[in-house]
Amino acid sequence: METLKNLQALVKRLEEKSPFYQQRFKAAGIVADDINTMADFEQLPFTDKGDLRNAYPLGLQAVPDSEVVRIHSSSGTTGQPVIIPYTASDVADWAEMFARCYHYAGMTDEDRIQITPGYGLWTAGIGFQAGAEKMGAMAIPMGPGNTQKQLQMMVDLKATVLASTSSYALLLAEEVANQNLGDQIHLKRGVIGSERWGDKMRSRIAEELGIELFDIYGLTEIYGPGISIDCSEHDGLHYWSDYLYFEILDQETLKPVPEGEYGELVITTFRKEGAPLLRYRTHDITRFIPGPCACGSVFPRHDRIIGRTDDMVKVKGVNIYPGQIDELLKTVAGVSSEYLATVDHQDGKDRVVLAFEVLNGIDQKAIEEEVKRQFKSRVGLSVIPQASSIGSLPRSEKKSIRIIDRRFS
Repeated sequence: METLKNLQALVKRLEEKSPFYQQRFKAAGIVADDINTMADFEQLPFTDKGDLRNAYPLGLQAVPDSEVVRIHSSSGTTGQPVIIPYTASDVADWAEMFARCYHYAGMTDEDRIQITPGYGLWTAGIGFQAGAEKMGAMAIPMGPGNTQKQLQMMVDLKATVLASTSSYALLLAEEVANQNLGDQIHLKRGVIGSERWGDKMRSRIAEELGIELFDIYGLTEIYGPGISIDCSEHDGLHYWSDYLYFEILDQETLKPVPEGEYGELVITTFRKEGAPLLRYRTHDITRFIPGPCACGSVFPRHDRIIGRTDDMVKVKGVNIYPGQIDELLKTVAGVSSEYLATVDHQDGKDRVVLAFEVLNGIDQKAIEEEVKRQFKSRVGLSVIPQASSIGSLPRSEKKSIRIIDRRFS
């Protein structure tokens, strides 16, 4: 079995070259030659972000300094940042995967890609650019912010593809509408990543900009964005199983979930040299989509990311994910895509205030009652609904915050 051979080769390489995993293997009594079956592999320990933070700054490095050509880092907004070293082969592999993503999104070397995610230590901007250059397309490396300049370049350079977070794509879409630029832009596609987003947000962006949207997935620890993307069928994201091994596990038992059920995505890197990872817990919630895709691709699929295990908040014994709120709001006519749930503690009780935007001319009180009823029925919790007009909630050039828990601050 090819997958098992690739995994065995990785474990052997970690045993020989990675001080980080040498220490972990020794502590767990693991010997590479003992991994003879997939069941053996599934007994190997997981790697979590806490392990990577403890290895700061370069404890993950598995090659000599002379082979490291670049580093990237997680944002570090929730603790010690994670530093990931890359070899020349890592950079080339990432560009190849990203170019493959663009191809699956129907792009060619004739496209002009306006890249709005950030550059620097973060993996986003430079990944989008490397993939464009690998494919031979024109990269327009704008980076984030300066929305008026973004719109000017979009019009003047006739960008055909927007690379963006969903939050910033929505902001740009709203500005295109506000400034009546719809007949001056040439966009055909949007490649959107770095945060989960719901169908209402998706349809608003697509309609305002007149484009077809593609989800792209990735994380800094595993190269960056570009490790999976949806195709023109928009029925799940194809992931590059020649570079990566995906598992979807029950987050409580850490055993495989039945095929087609949701669980936590765990990733192992086959080829990564600078900082290879074994059974890395992403904390992203998704599921495998069984069977072949109608597009004919041989690469397997996972569903959209519906949330993260650490996005979840528990209120009065009920688990709440952003994905649940997205799904609920999209069923309520007149409600737009933007919302913010705030959890706090008042008068000895936990409560959830759900602020959301509604279309102009809608009876806000009636919508509030409907959202309250739906939330109680579908999630099992009473909320305090707060409807407001379009544009009243904050917009972000990066990732939008959907749930704020103020109980412990």
